[in-house]
Amino acid sequence: MMKFRYVVVLAFVLLFKNVNAQADCILGVGVTSDSIISDIFQLNEMQKKQLELLSTDVKLLNEALNDNLVEVKSKHPQSNVTELRQLADKYKVVMDSMVNVQKVMDKKMLALFNSNQYKLYLSLCKDALRSAYIVTPAVYADSISNKNR
Repeated sequence: MMKFRYVVVLAFVLLFKNVNAQADCILGVGVTSDSIISDIFQLNEMQKKQLELLSTDVKLLNEALNDNLVEVKSKHPQSNVTELRQLADKYKVVMDSMVNVQKVMDKKMLALFNSNQYKLYLSLCKDALRSAYIVTPAVYADSISNKNR
């Protein structure tokens, strides 16, 4: 009986851990084709222009970070375990920076979404079992019904 309780408790702990360990639901600005994002979320002209600018920014920042990775790898000694760990730590810092760039740009783009576009994003994230970024959707004059004016 004690083994059964142990197995049940362990199963719940593992299930809870998996539920809390959901990955971020990235929009993919700069990684996913602008036309795909534009088509899926039916972006207006202003949003398309902003997406283009943000995509360019992501690509430029990631290019600089990639150059940094190449430099770190080529210049850092790798002759023993300690040096390899130091290299791994430096590599992780740059990779974390890339993740942060993506997160910031995605949030900037999501903040330009209207409520319907943002609801679609939330729905897609839920379907993919990903954690959505929380932003306040924009309100556009053409989105407000005549009753509310």
